[in-house]
Amino acid sequence: MGHWWHENITEPGKLPLLLALAAFVLTFAITRTITRMIRAGKGPFRNITPGGVHIHHVVPGVVLSVTGGFGAVASGRQGVAAGIFAVVFGVGAGLVLDEFALILHLDDVYWTEEGRQSVEVVVLTAALVLLVLAGFSPLGVDDVSDEEQQGRFGVITTYAVNFGFVLISLFKGKTRMAVLGTLVPFVALVGALRLARPTSPWARRFYRHRHRARSRAMLRAYHHDVRWAGPRRKFQDLIGGTPDRVPPPPAPRP
Repeated sequence: MGHWWHENITEPGKLPLLLALAAFVLTFAITRTITRMIRAGKGPFRNITPGGVHIHHVVPGVVLSVTGGFGAVASGRQGVAAGIFAVVFGVGAGLVLDEFALILHLDDVYWTEEGRQSVEVVVLTAALVLLVLAGFSPLGVDDVSDEEQQGRFGVITTYAVNFGFVLISLFKGKTRMAVLGTLVPFVALVGALRLARPTSPWARRFYRHRHRARSRAMLRAYHHDVRWAGPRRKFQDLIGGTPDRVPPPPAPRP
């Protein structure tokens, strides 16, 4: 175990990244637990509202992220200082991304349907960092041999091709596949080859006069959403809590 830890974590300089990931996940879990307790009116925790202003935890999160980020850059990849700043950055990132939906919508949507986006971003971020820890490199540079790395043309070509797949996946409305594809090129390739989402820019541009392709895209998107929407919502509710259900509008009086 000690040999594996030294060879795969310590020697490549991945210990700060591992500490940042652990702090990130732990902070998100603790924050969600506290906010759910506040929402249920349990425990000693309450919202911080000095002067009647609700201070969201994204505020200290930004401060910690900036402090940890600049500190990590200044301290390098080795040493105690690098580990400390990595933990500070992970805590700040966990607080910030827990309220990602609030930043995106510029509104307090924490317990609404839009607030689910925060959970998706946190899970996706943790997955990407795990891939980096596992040895994946952005845009598949690890797949390039030593001889190819010495030639700039080969490296630039690899970057360009993989980046093209990522962009196509993004324009086809496959955001998750595009993000994962920056680390795993095969994912971006699959996203680029599959049919676009019917509401994506790609579909509006290229499926406008291709009625058969547009119908297939709508049918595939429908089956995909029916198959995965329920399990995804249950997973998000398990991690982040169930959003508030908006009551239906009152029926008009006769």
